[in-house]
Amino acid sequence: MSRKPIPSDLSVGQMADRAGVPVSTLHFYEAEGLIRSWRNTANHRRYDRRELRRVAIIRVAQTVGVPLAEIREVLDRLPRDRPVTAGDWAEAAAPWRDMLDARIALMTRLRDHMGHCIGCGCLSLDSCPLYNAEDRLGGRGPGPRRWTGSPEERA
Repeated sequence: MSRKPIPSDLSVGQMADRAGVPVSTLHFYEAEGLIRSWRNTANHRRYDRRELRRVAIIRVAQTVGVPLAEIREVLDRLPRDRPVTAGDWAEAAAPWRDMLDARIALMTRLRDHMGHCIGCGCLSLDSCPLYNAEDRLGGRGPGPRRWTGSPEERA
């Protein structure tokens, strides 16, 4: 049984279907410099199949709250003049390691302590992990200090 060769380029509709995004999202990503396309002789927009990986990274990174500017910085580290290697991806993604570790830790804290939220009904200030007696943490800055502050503030 012979296999049909997979084309190396995709139409905008094929790219959108394969990436699981609307065509408008591809146009937006392209306008933002995150992905690239070209026009064939019939002036139809075409995408290299390798752009699918870039779209996948963009979508997942956006899902966990990475801003597009940071996504662009990582993608800009990848070569465009040759196929991207695993080493290229690892080197480009290295700056995200600490940021992602911090986000994972924050999500873990949120998951583990969400049940102790204000209004939980426990009525026990002695055991509430979020109790902030006399607003001591207010002097250390705005926002949810127990969730996003230093390790000492979270203790």
